[in-house]
Amino acid sequence: MDEDQRFDVLLTEHGVAPLVRTEPTTMQLNLGKRCNQACRHCHVDAGPTRTEMMDSRTVNRVLELLQNSPSIDTVDITGGAPELHPAFENIVRSARMHGRHVMDRCNLTVLLEDGQEHTVDFLADHHVEVVASLPCYGPENVDHQRGSGVFNSSISGLRQLNARGYGLPDSGLILNLVYNPVGPFLPPDQYELEEAYKDRLNADFGIQFNQLFTITNMPIARFQRDLAKNGMLEGYLRLLNDSFNPVAVGQLMCKSLVSIGWEGQLYDCDFNQMLQLPIGAEEKTIWDIESLTDLSNHVITTGRHCMGCTAGAGSSCGGALQ
Repeated sequence: MDEDQRFDVLLTEHGVAPLVRTEPTTMQLNLGKRCNQACRHCHVDAGPTRTEMMDSRTVNRVLELLQNSPSIDTVDITGGAPELHPAFENIVRSARMHGRHVMDRCNLTVLLEDGQEHTVDFLADHHVEVVASLPCYGPENVDHQRGSGVFNSSISGLRQLNARGYGLPDSGLILNLVYNPVGPFLPPDQYELEEAYKDRLNADFGIQFNQLFTITNMPIARFQRDLAKNGMLEGYLRLLNDSFNPVAVGQLMCKSLVSIGWEGQLYDCDFNQMLQLPIGAEEKTIWDIESLTDLSNHVITTGRHCMGCTAGAGSSCGGALQ
């Protein structure tokens, strides 16, 4: 079997093929690869030395498309560290002005960088949902995956957010955390792990948050290379294959999300973007469409990495699907 066809075979065998887009409700923007961290599991290959960033022409066209796409109710901003992009605040203001919910995928440590002293206040003032990476509630796993000292810096970032009201009851300021496994295995039960996170973070550091999202590591980019180097790639792919859950297929994020790359290309999801798998049969950009609703009913581009989103309880940018 062609490895890239493995996921499509699973869909067919379980009677859930083909995978087709619905009307999009989420615009996910990747503002570039610049980041103050270089995490081992990063599927974007982001880092401090990366210079790729969305230019002003592309930003303006994205905001124009947003106005032309009334079905979009959520703008999900990612990177790299999106807060480092010079147009980040303008994008947030524009999206909020047009009534869209905005999510900022924050690595927490960026909040301690020079020039970011006002970022927490800005996010709170515009009621931006913060989705923050924290692979464990203790330092060992976090520092192993993300770098020495990152856990303590992350706790400092969380304290800043809590001090502004994020994650606190009745504040209206949403703070969600993201867990990624350190190695080649599936995440544990999301709701049980959430309780453990809440108990430990509150007891040890006085930290509060709203929800925990468990996300399966995709076998691409740095994580794939690390698995291959250690002879674990085929075993991990078998695990994803054997854990296929057809019930998760109907809730896949790619059905209602459009991912926009830093150069303006369109993709079915952020993972396809990193693999440069275009949306539909041929490459499309933000200049080829008048509205994101033009992408409705397209067959979704798939590959073997898609098994990561349908394994076990399923996985999405919003955590487990079941």
